Amino acid sequence: MIWEADRKGFRNYLFAEKGLSLNSINAYLHDIDLLTNYLQATGQLLQISDVKLKTLQDFLKWLAEFGISENSQARIISGLRAFFNYTVQETLCVENPTDLLEAPKLKRKLPEVLAFQEIEAMLAEIDLSKSDGTRNKAILETLYSCGLRVSELVGLQISNLYLGLGFIRIIGKGNKERLVPIGSHAVKHIQIYMDHVRCFLDIKKGNEDILFLNKFGAKLSRIMIFYIIKDLAEKAKINKTISPHTFRHSFATHLIEGGADLRAVQEMLGHESITTTEIYTHMDQSYLRETLIQFHPAFKS
Repeated sequence: MIWEADRKGFRNYLFAEKGLSLNSINAYLHDIDLLTNYLQATGQLLQISDVKLKTLQDFLKWLAEFGISENSQARIISGLRAFFNYTVQETLCVENPTDLLEAPKLKRKLPEVLAFQEIEAMLAEIDLSKSDGTRNKAILETLYSCGLRVSELVGLQISNLYLGLGFIRIIGKGNKERLVPIGSHAVKHIQIYMDHVRCFLDIKKGNEDILFLNKFGAKLSRIMIFYIIKDLAEKAKINKTISPHTFRHSFATHLIEGGADLRAVQEMLGHESITTTEIYTHMDQSYLRETLIQFHPAFKS
């Protein structure tokens, strides 16, 4: 494979200096592999310093011909931009060929959001007579109360719970830490789960500090959280595409609609850029229509 040594150097840079997760690092490396595969397929065994803007423009056309979506193209460009920034920093290139590379214009897609009543309907479907029901209640209450990523939820440690103070400590993307307030309902159900379910599990070695465990005493997988939520949504007859991230979207949207400060929401979500948080400033059309009917003379009967 061409650029193998530089690829390894970039990987070490992402891990040691940027502190990225293994999943994020693999995504960046995949973007580089796509470009090198294209160069090999077209017989262009170029040195990194020989890659020009035209090379990358032709690469994007190649991706489009293979049916790669515009969203995926934009993400690949982002990965290549990071790689070539690294090569300039390491003096492997004089200039970054992605500087003038235009990404496809993307439509901003609003995330799916659950109404508070829908969240309550899902919670009502949990069978609290079962041990996993007690756990699942605590999981959903925590997701909605704190707006966690699913990876943050499954990795939540007991030593990072400050329930008496109403906070939890989260290790987010890039190993960045943040303190997130936690609501009284979530605190209550975490305590019930710990006192009546978790304490009776045969906990596997290495999972002693993990809060949410499966019946075998091991850390839950992210896909297991997805299945739990999907099952409850079906039982509650909610016809939306729902995932664990939907609770994060709902957390942020309900805060913004309730008048919360955007910077505070950004801090709680752990967003590096406030532009990421701004997507939650949208309001649903039914709310807007109800507001017009209530206050605008032209909408009053």
